[in-house]
Amino acid sequence: MAGSPHSEPSRAPGPGGEPAAGAPAGPVDVPATDFGPRTDDVQRLWTPHRMVYIGGQDKPADGSEARCPFCRIPAGDDESGLVVARGRECYAVLNLYPYNSGHLMVLPYRHVSDYPELTVSETAELAAMTQQAMGALRRAYAPAGFNLGMNQGEVAGAGIAAHLHQHVVPRWLGDSNFLPVVGRTKALPELLADTRARVAAAWSENPAGDPAGDPADDLADDPAHDGEGDA
Repeated sequence: MAGSPHSEPSRAPGPGGEPAAGAPAGPVDVPATDFGPRTDDVQRLWTPHRMVYIGGQDKPADGSEARCPFCRIPAGDDESGLVVARGRECYAVLNLYPYNSGHLMVLPYRHVSDYPELTVSETAELAAMTQQAMGALRRAYAPAGFNLGMNQGEVAGAGIAAHLHQHVVPRWLGDSNFLPVVGRTKALPELLADTRARVAAAWSENPAGDPAGDPADDLADDPAHDGEGDA
């Protein structure tokens, strides 16, 4: 087709101006598949909804208590706020942009940014609820391990640095390493509302008992277990 962007020009003429031997009489149509970048073996999952996070739509304009989402969440209901559990001074809430299904955060109600600023009782409850979170996630999802972390300051990677929060991220064999997960997009098999209901139900199964939810720990209460052989 003359003038087609997918047409190959005829070969250069010979020394005397005549067509080169074997040259086609006119333009040659070339398949569109011959154009464009080379293919590779990388599978891509497009997740445009993540642009909300990348663009900072839900990030507070400043570090004030009035604009802090972590201060607003406890005033609402658990379902809309994705709250999993509430304590006296701390609560647990799902991460709105999780690295893995079940990724939640434990944080104080009080608007405080620096870990040393926590009171003794806040520190104790934050630790206890982190243990309870691991137990609930084990009962709900049976992960192979966890990442626990607290990013102190924007330079350390905190999305909302003004209100301290500890991440609890369940991990499975074969999932991505933690750093690639942080820096790249993650596909999730479950809606956040379903995850919240599932983890909250698992949490309520053992709200004040064994924090880690490990049946092996029950051996400590077994009269037949005298402690011999323990490390």
